[in-house]
Amino acid sequence: MFDTVVVATDGSDSVNRAVDVALDLAEKFDAEIHVLSVIDASEVDASPEQLREELRTALETTADAAIASVKDRTDDDVTTAVREGRPAAEICEYVREVDADVIATGTRGRHGENRLLLGSVAERVVRRSPAPVLTVRQLETGGAEAGA
Repeated sequence: MFDTVVVATDGSDSVNRAVDVALDLAEKFDAEIHVLSVIDASEVDASPEQLREELRTALETTADAAIASVKDRTDDDVTTAVREGRPAAEICEYVREVDADVIATGTRGRHGENRLLLGSVAERVVRRSPAPVLTVRQLETGGAEAGA
């Protein structure tokens, strides 16, 4: 049923449970695992020009660390990618390119009232993804919930 699972990560705490769920799903279906991290180009563009390269380098380091963290959690082969652009658009484009069967992403819920449950990037991915999206929420205390 699932041959290719994409995990979108920014290395934040809100993604940790999504990584666990995605790796478990990939193991159960013997699926390929793709880990993607996107450097938000708008964040770089919004910074003062003299700081852009330094910020881009810092964001690349963060993206590499996020991917390494996922790779460290599995013994399976993992295909990785770091992209720069609008996160939701880049995630959806990557999903198309690798013909993914499902994408797993964490939810944060930090950006505005209408995004309390998903978070802006997760919401945009759900709306635009060519493949099913598994959103996994990191709860503050106790357990966690998953929804698709």
